[in-house]
This record gives sequence, C-alpha cells and structure tokens, in this order.
Amino acid sequence: MHSKAYIGRFAPSPSGPLHFGSLIAALGSYLRARALQGKWLVRIEDIDPPREVAGASQGILSTLEAYGLHWDDSVLFQSSRLADYEAQLQQLLSQDKAYYCQCTRKQIQAMGHSYDGRCGRLTPALNAGAIRIRNTQPIAQFTDQLMGKIRVEEDFASEDFIIKRRDGLYAYQLAVVMDDGDQGITEVVRGCDLLTSSARQTTLFNLFEYHTPNWLHLPLACAEPGRKLSKQNHAPAIDNRAPQQSIQAALRFLGQPSVDIDTPEIMLAQAVTQFNLDAIPKQQQIIL
Repeated sequence: MHSKAYIGRFAPSPSGPLHFGSLIAALGSYLRARALQGKWLVRIEDIDPPREVAGASQGILSTLEAYGLHWDDSVLFQSSRLADYEAQLQQLLSQDKAYYCQCTRKQIQAMGHSYDGRCGRLTPALNAGAIRIRNTQPIAQFTDQLMGKIRVEEDFASEDFIIKRRDGLYAYQLAVVMDDGDQGITEVVRGCDLLTSSARQTTLFNLFEYHTPNWLHLPLACAEPGRKLSKQNHAPAIDNRAPQQSIQAALRFLGQPSVDIDTPEIMLAQAVTQFNLDAIPKQQQIIL
C-alpha cells in the first residue's frame, strides 16, 4: 500500500460526549494516518435517532478541535446517506442477495442463539420485517495489522445477519461498509470491541465489490475487568479546557513515548514523528 494513498477515519456516534475510550480511537487513527502522510476523515454515525443526544455531534467536533485533532475534507453525516443505503438494499433484494425476516429474538434464541436462515427459504418470500443478507461467502478469518490472524466462530461468520432493522433503521454493518467503501478508506483503525464485526464487514465489502480496507484494532480502555469505557455506562467526558493531560495519558495507553507539554497541535506533531505501531499493546482490554 503506497503511503500517499492512505485514507483513515474516526467515526463516532452522537450518543454523548467523547470519553477517554473515544480519545484512544480518535488519537490512534489520527497518528496512524498522519505517520503515513495520509488523510484522516471524520464521519458522524447518526443513523440511530433513539440513541442520539441533542447537540452531541457538534460537541464531538468541538472536542476534536480542542484536542488539535483536525480532520481533512468535510465531515460526513450518515443521516445524509439514507437514500444510498436504501438503493443498495433494494438492489440486493431484487437480486435475491437479501430477504425479509420476521423472526423474533426469542425465536432465534430457540435456534441456539444463531439464526438458521429459515425466512430465506419461504415461498412466497416475505415482504416486510428486518432485512438479512444471504451470506453465501462467509469470512471466518482475517488479518489484523496489530494482532495478526483473527478467527471468528463459524456460526457467527456464516449467519445471515441483519442489514436493515425491523424498526426501519439501517444496520451499522450496512452503513459503515458503504461509507468506508465510498470514501475510499484504506485502513480502519478502531477499538477491539468491533473486532468480530470486521468479519461480517469483509463479507459485505466483497458482496458490494468494494476494496476491503486493512483492519487495525486498538486495545480497549476499561473501567474494570470486562467493562469497557462507553457512553452507555456513563464514562466521563474528556475535558476540552485542559486537553494536554488527556493527550499524554492516551499516548501512554497506546504505548507511545511521552511528548513535551505544549499546545495540542505541537504535542500531536511530535507524537506523529515518534509513532510506533509495534509499541501499541496487543491485549484486547487494558484496565485503567
């Protein structure tokens, strides 16, 4: 991969302010892109209105700017892409590469927690419900740039997974793959809570005939064993008024050398010159 062609991204959902775990993902993806003289894009994943917090999108962008994490090009809001997602879904349905499913969670639990594809075999086909992909070419393993070869369970890899929810909202897997594909993302740097999602996303990259990006999953920041910092469990927001301390802590978390305390921009410029991918811890979770 030629370094000039590198395009990375940070894609938060506006379900609350950025916390330390979000900063790890933002900083890791930023440093990787800048160290390879690449572009770093920001995308707001705002396709789940029930989980969104009013003002969170602008708050996230303000925080990135306060931390010196300046992005290239314009911010992409997923909510502007709904017509594209729908067009892709209709094409898949017309080609019999996707189908409607009305199975409930309770029914899927009774199948052994893995959906068995039964709605895809119905004649005539259903015309309402969730939409599932016909997963004819499952991906059960892939290579991560930090952790090497990753294998996922066959049942998970081969399942006909949902690409549009029963409530009418577009599924994360569909939207993220279409956006990464259309934006030309060459490498996805994010937390390892999304590690297994990469198998399903590779399936969709192949199906949609996009170039599959490289994967690089960072260790998770945890409040306690097995409990990652997240908006759902009320991780505290990082401080926009004193970003230097959080930048230094995030660099330490990522195994990077410390930098001189200065403006966030100068600190990040130094961090880019010192960036060492091999120094990032490979544990899936690190306890704060």
